[in-house]
Amino acid sequence: MLKIRHLTKHYKGSNKGITDLSLHIAPGDIYAFIGHNGAGKTTTLKCVAGIQDFEAGEILIDGKNIREEPLACKRQLAYIPDNPDLYEYLTGIQYLNFTADVFGVSQGDRQERIRKYGDVFEITASLGDLVSSYSHGMKQKLALLSALVHQPRLLILDEPFVGLDPKATVLLKDIMRNICAGGGAIFFSTHVLDVAEKLCNKVAIVKDGRLAASGDMEEIVKPGFSLESIFMEVVDDADTDHDTDKAGTL
Repeated sequence: MLKIRHLTKHYKGSNKGITDLSLHIAPGDIYAFIGHNGAGKTTTLKCVAGIQDFEAGEILIDGKNIREEPLACKRQLAYIPDNPDLYEYLTGIQYLNFTADVFGVSQGDRQERIRKYGDVFEITASLGDLVSSYSHGMKQKLALLSALVHQPRLLILDEPFVGLDPKATVLLKDIMRNICAGGGAIFFSTHVLDVAEKLCNKVAIVKDGRLAASGDMEEIVKPGFSLESIFMEVVDDADTDHDTDKAGTL
């Protein structure tokens, strides 16, 4: 579904970015992407979504190269940033119809999906209101609806649970499982490690722009340990290795 090969992206005048990252997200995977702030998670997700260029490597979505066939790739995915910028001068339903138009969703399909997910997230009654009147949580729900309206095969999410109430969080996790049960895949960043451990079958940990660990969740998190403890161990090991490398150059 998604293959990232030797992805490298650095920002001019900064050491932040991602270096030589390779991951494979297969159909059915719910893949957690974790790391500290500034580790390169958002940079990676933006590159996958086709809104951030990169210096080296390649990204394949359903076998298509994001650089060579960007529109074909984007038809297969939906991306939600950690702080979605919505058109606040539109009503909720206008925004959803705009998104459906972009992806060529028929009137019948969009009405069915908007009704379905609007009811699930309990915002159907507010879809006639201006987006500017929505709370942060309602905006997050609207962004989720807009991502689901064209039934993407690949869902790219940056901190999707931030701003959601507990009920909406549970419902989103159910939707994620259903998408993957239907042959889709999900690649998402999160700081909520206990949720990632319970929800995901695979995980990747990045440290300072480099992949520190990746694989099946049950292989990364051994019996008697938690993802939180493994994350701290991996990060500490990476810090130790980095300090050793620096010491060796003195």
